[in-house]
Amino acid sequence: MNKVILMGRLTRDPDIRYSQGNNMAVARYTLAVDRRFQKSSDNADQQTADFISCVAFGKSAEFAEKYLHQGTKLVITGHIQTGSYTNKDGQRVYTTDIVVEDQEFAESKAASHGSGSAQPQEMPQPSDTAPDGFMNIPEGVPDEGLPFN
Repeated sequence: MNKVILMGRLTRDPDIRYSQGNNMAVARYTLAVDRRFQKSSDNADQQTADFISCVAFGKSAEFAEKYLHQGTKLVITGHIQTGSYTNKDGQRVYTTDIVVEDQEFAESKAASHGSGSAQPQEMPQPSDTAPDGFMNIPEGVPDEGLPFN
């Protein structure tokens, strides 16, 4: 099975092109995916990232063109595709890309712009809940009628 799930931020705006034959949109972008903290040689914790090349086709590419920009935090699913070509110096170059099958925003628009103006809102409490957040059980309900006793 070839399945990839990644979460990271776009390093720059997607590069959008259209194929000549069928005029299909093709979007290329790089996702910076944080690694877990690793110990360096001086035992200080440092966070590093991998920079993953991604390519989206068709409607996914059109979505990227319209809504994605540098710094956007995304969750993508797709599959790994490898390839190779010969560059102008005659050297063989190997490539690895993630072909995007699905892409979703991983944070709100306000959070991605760093506005900080979004205030956390308190969840409304239903009227039949106790102060501890649990629902009040009406009198007369036998214990065997409750799912967890």
